[in-house]
Amino acid sequence: MKTNLERIRNDIQYISKFNTTSGDGTTRFSYTEEDKKVREYLIKEMKKIGLNIIVDPIGNIRGKMEGKDSSLPSVMAGSHIDTVEHGGNFDGVAGVISALEALRVMKENNYKPEHSLEIIIFVEEEGPNFNFPLGGSRIITGAYSVDDLKKQINANGVSMYEAAEKFGLNPEKMNDFLIDKGDIKAMIELHIEQSVVLDELNIPVGVVQAAAGRKWIEIEILGDSNHAGATPMKFRRDAMVGASKIISKVDEITTEKAFESTVATVGKINCYPNVPNVIPEKVVFVLEIRDTDKNGIEIVKNQVEKNIEVICDKLNLKYKIKELSKTEPIIFSDKVLNILKESAEEQNIKYKRMNSGALHDACLMANVTDVGMIFVPSIKGRSHCPEEFTNYEDIKIGADVLLGALKKLSSI
Repeated sequence: MKTNLERIRNDIQYISKFNTTSGDGTTRFSYTEEDKKVREYLIKEMKKIGLNIIVDPIGNIRGKMEGKDSSLPSVMAGSHIDTVEHGGNFDGVAGVISALEALRVMKENNYKPEHSLEIIIFVEEEGPNFNFPLGGSRIITGAYSVDDLKKQINANGVSMYEAAEKFGLNPEKMNDFLIDKGDIKAMIELHIEQSVVLDELNIPVGVVQAAAGRKWIEIEILGDSNHAGATPMKFRRDAMVGASKIISKVDEITTEKAFESTVATVGKINCYPNVPNVIPEKVVFVLEIRDTDKNGIEIVKNQVEKNIEVICDKLNLKYKIKELSKTEPIIFSDKVLNILKESAEEQNIKYKRMNSGALHDACLMANVTDVGMIFVPSIKGRSHCPEEFTNYEDIKIGADVLLGALKKLSSI
């Protein structure tokens, strides 16, 4: 059994039409009209192959192909359909369509699994609307409560809870739809890599063994505002000078003190009063550190904090450090990893064992079941941008690996 390239291409291209920023990437937030249209299309396609559909009270979609023994836990595959603002057409969608196509092929070939098979489409994975990434998988696995939805507010002052209600859902009943340990036998998510490794090495499939943990640290540097023209350099307490020295050392600290798998980024910075002719009195920036080894995260954190102390002492500045959030590294299931490798090897598909620097819904699902991930190449590593592209042929190859793995998992 093999997946159908043209169907995969047609599905993804059709879904790409539902977009609020046509011509400037793809923007499709959860609970919007565009989201509704994609949902309607996918539910229609799932019903064509006889799947039983459930839309839970926050909008996660589950389509089930009944197995020979309905008492056995299901095997699940899927991803998400929402995007960041001005994103691309493949992030999330490639995984949903690959899962759909795998079950289509099984239906066409009259394949009847022992375990039921499910497609899952998670709501609000990207999180740009409500600042709540992985929202659907956090809630469905019990990592966050329904009340947490009321705290996630978008730019219009609407909570995710309220948006779900306006979308025709009933979030208060979500506790009746949670996934507990033992409910699902295994889950696989196919996703574009969002990095350069597979594209650079010309390898069509990545078998993901771990996902990086992440820590966000807010650093506030405090000095004195004063006239930029009248204040001699030696009498200044310039918060921007201190912040720039600290930030410029992050790359060196990460490269020389931590591990090859450790990455650190300062991607957000605010300056006060942010006026050209006033010495900055305060600079606030966020340091993000990621690694599949939590020791790498701690090494960078500790070294950066030591450097902050030295620089601020030298420049007569004060500072505040606050941890904003953290997630632990996720090690995926050896059982699922080996099945993915077997599926690729049996089809003579070249693959690479690798880690994920990004978080995915699969990472939350790892709290309740055995999880694996398949990566397919991102051309030039581009993602979360209008230039995001993955060759459809590579998606088909990844979908073939997924199909083989789902057959194995549903028959064991």
